[in-house]
Amino acid sequence: MTIFVDMDEVLADTYGAHIDLYNEEFNAQLKLEDIASGEVWENVPYEHLQNVKDHVWRDGFFRELPVIKDSQEVMKELSQKHEVYIATAATQFPNSLREKSDWLDEHFPFITWEYRILCGHKFILDGDVLIDDRSYNLKYFNGRGLLFNSPHNNKDTGYERVDNWQEVAEKLLK
Repeated sequence: MTIFVDMDEVLADTYGAHIDLYNEEFNAQLKLEDIASGEVWENVPYEHLQNVKDHVWRDGFFRELPVIKDSQEVMKELSQKHEVYIATAATQFPNSLREKSDWLDEHFPFITWEYRILCGHKFILDGDVLIDDRSYNLKYFNGRGLLFNSPHNNKDTGYERVDNWQEVAEKLLK
């Protein structure tokens, strides 16, 4: 199979990073469990909203993201059995191009540069599976879409969901 995997909120914990930065900057106590739905910036006081939105423009934001639990092990196994590509919308934030590439070198060195697609729209992808946290990326994908759960997509319906990388393994490695 040809499998495309998004980075943010699938391999890299951008949501948690936003929460951590927000808490650090505003001496707040926001927790993931406190958020029922929406983006992090939709769950902070209005006067802090723009600050949270601006995290992605900071140097180092994408380079320092935590790795999503079990993603490295499952991705390694997937890449040994299938053609696995990283497909991430890195062009929206130009500084993220280098940071995401460096992050992948560190955390997923077995996914070499030839298997990295740093793009805008993902509807151009042609393969068997797309794992993404954004339903709009799955909407026009012709293969099987797996919606990786995140608070921002919990109201999206009509997609096959996965809660974690163990569920991905159960669906794609058995």
